Formats: sequence, structure tokens, C-alpha cells
Amino acid sequence: MYEIRFHGRGGQGTVLASKILAKAIVEEGKFAKAIPSFGFERRGAPVAAYLRSDDKIIRQATNIYHPHCIVCLDPTLMRIVNIFEGLRNGGVWVQATKKSIDDMGPPTEVSRVGLCDAFGIALKVFKKPITNSIMLGAFVKTTGLVSMNSLFNAMESVAFRDADLKRNLEAAEQGYEECKVYDLDRKEPL
Repeated sequence: MYEIRFHGRGGQGTVLASKILAKAIVEEGKFAKAIPSFGFERRGAPVAAYLRSDDKIIRQATNIYHPHCIVCLDPTLMRIVNIFEGLRNGGVWVQATKKSIDDMGPPTEVSRVGLCDAFGIALKVFKKPITNSIMLGAFVKTTGLVSMNSLFNAMESVAFRDADLKRNLEAAEQGYEECKVYDLDRKEPL
């Protein structure tokens, strides 16, 4: 079973991102279970969402304490939340940031990093800092867990208005294209 933990802030679409990715995983012929976690439920407050993927039916519906992958939709969240808590050795980290890999200082558990200036892209595409679609594109590039085609099909199944769907597809594509992926033993983008 592959476990993913999403971190973001209320209003960035963290929970929706986990649901869309779950649909993309199912599109690939696997099983998926998205589990939202709500706290204060207000705009700007830290939010987490969880996602499990497997080749067989998933019955477990608890929070994820030892993820294989961390996806963080907000570059400032690491100042107040330990997003790496419980990350497995050899884990993957997909981060919204315009910083370089050298400025990020990934922990020793992380073996692969995907960095994407999701806020910059969001401000161009949406005119507001909604980063979920962008970070899904970055996730696809970093992990290869699903294809962009499956992600696009999953996004089309969500109830976006036509104009919103077009912008979200564009945002995911830009996230994929602009994400820099690093295997930490190389420190060069792949």
C-alpha cells in the first residue's frame, strides 16, 4: 500500500486534491481511498488530507502516520507544522516553493524531491493562491504514480465549470512542466 499525506491551508484545495488524485489512481486500475481531516475549518488554517493506493481493496480509513510521500501545497506551512513527521525512509516530498533544493534542506528520510513555484503559477492562471491543481501536476512528474492523462480525466469528472476546468487543466500542465525533480544522491534536476 502506498500512502500519501497532503498538507495545505484552508482554501487551497488540499482535500479536493486528494479526491482528484484518488480518482486518477482508480482511472489507472488501482484502488484508492481519500480521507479528509478537518481541524478549525477556516481559510488559512492548516489542513491535512490522506490518500492510500493499492492493488487490492483498501479497508483502512484512518489518518496516515507513516507516509511514503508528502505533498505540501503551501511554502509557509513548514514554519508551523512538522510536515515530515513519520515520513518513511526513502520518502518522496513534493513542495510548493520557488526556493532551490539547496535552500530547502530536506531531511535525511527524503530520497526524491519535486519543487514547484505553485504560487507563482496560481497567481498567473487563477489570480489567487489556489495551488491544488498545480501541485497535482508536480506530484505526477515527481512520482509517476499516475499519468497526466489519468489526472486530466479525474479533473474532468469533478464538477468544475467549463472555464474553471480549462484553467485547472492548464494549471496542472504547468505544474508538471515547471516542477524540478531531484534524486538527492544527484542534486541535479531530472
